[in-house]
This record gives sequence, structure tokens and C-alpha cells, in this order.
Amino acid sequence: MHIPDSFIPLSQAIIYWIIALPFIFMAIRWAGKEMDDTKVPILAALAAGIFAIQALNIPIGMGTSGHMVGATLVAIIFASPWAGVLVLTLVLLVQGFVFADGGITTMGANILNMGVISGFVGYYTFSALMKSRLSLQISSFVGAWLGLLVSALVCAVQMYLAGTFPLVPGLAAMGTYHFIIGLIGEGLITAVAITAIASSRPDLLENKSLARGVKA
Repeated sequence: MHIPDSFIPLSQAIIYWIIALPFIFMAIRWAGKEMDDTKVPILAALAAGIFAIQALNIPIGMGTSGHMVGATLVAIIFASPWAGVLVLTLVLLVQGFVFADGGITTMGANILNMGVISGFVGYYTFSALMKSRLSLQISSFVGAWLGLLVSALVCAVQMYLAGTFPLVPGLAAMGTYHFIIGLIGEGLITAVAITAIASSRPDLLENKSLARGVKA
């Protein structure tokens, strides 16, 4: 899902940057209000972990690959999708400028997909399911899985609009692989991590009431 520079025309890449920048600004503003000395190490540890899991790429074809994202996990821990946007922006900046993983001109699209779409869809799906009285495990699993899947499908549409590959094969490839990655990777890891934190270290969660959502 790390779109390289050559995959999207510059005119389209600029549009994605324009869409992503207000979200980045709001994420920085959120950090200025909500982050303190006790939360920064947690956020840094999550960023490092996400950097590591995103290194596990599965080739999909047509020059693309699939991997986990981690935005929903961060959003749940900090009780805000802005946290997911912030962490993914930082991770993508390091990956793009230091390790040449993902393009610079297309970074706006990458941040939009992995930070904004995955984080917001995942977090608000999780919140809706928790309000429906589903367990913490199921809510976090489904939220993370859906956030990843939707962001992958949006990425496929972007590739189609860019003329990089056809729509139906792109949706089929990105959707199928990320459906599976979401089940055995993103969803499972998020559910296990959130459940473990809520059980043993609820103080690390911004929303302390999540500890009551743990079911054996």
C-alpha cells in the first residue's frame, strides 16, 4: 500500500496532498492539546512497532504489495483517530525520506489511505460496535480489519484513476489479500494487543472504561 512516485500522476498526487494536509494539521493540533510526557513514550513505541510490522510485505502483483497498517490500534489506545493519523504520518515520513519506502509526491495519498481512512474507519467502527455492546475483542478485531480493507480498496481505486492498473483486477487483488491480511494480521493483532492492555495495563488506555469490555 506504499504507493511509489511513478504510480500516480503529479496532478493527482497534489490533490491527495491537499486532502491530507488538513488532517495532518488537525492531528498535530490534537497532539498539542492531548499529549504529555507520559503519553509520548507510548506513542513512540507504537510508531516503532508499526514501522516494524509494515516491513512484512506480501507481494500482490501488478507492482503492489500488502501489509498491516496499525492506525486503528493507535486510535483505540488514545481514544482518537487523530492519533492514528499522527503516528502513520510520522512513520510514512521516515519510511519515505529515509528508507525510500513509498513515494514523496504520493505521500499525501499514502497518509490519506493508511492514516486517515484506515484510522477513522477502524476507530469509528470499533466505537459503534462497543456501543452495540459487543465485546472489546470483537469490536477491536472488526474495526481494525475493516479499516485495513477499506483503505486497500481506496488505494485500488486511486491506482485505477491514475491509469496504473484496471479497476476490477485491482479491487480483486487488493481486496482479497487485505481481507486475509486483516483477518490473520491486522484484526487479530489489534484484538490481542487491546485485550492484553485492557486486562493488564488499563492505565495505558485513554479510555479507561474499555477494561470493562474485556470478556473471557
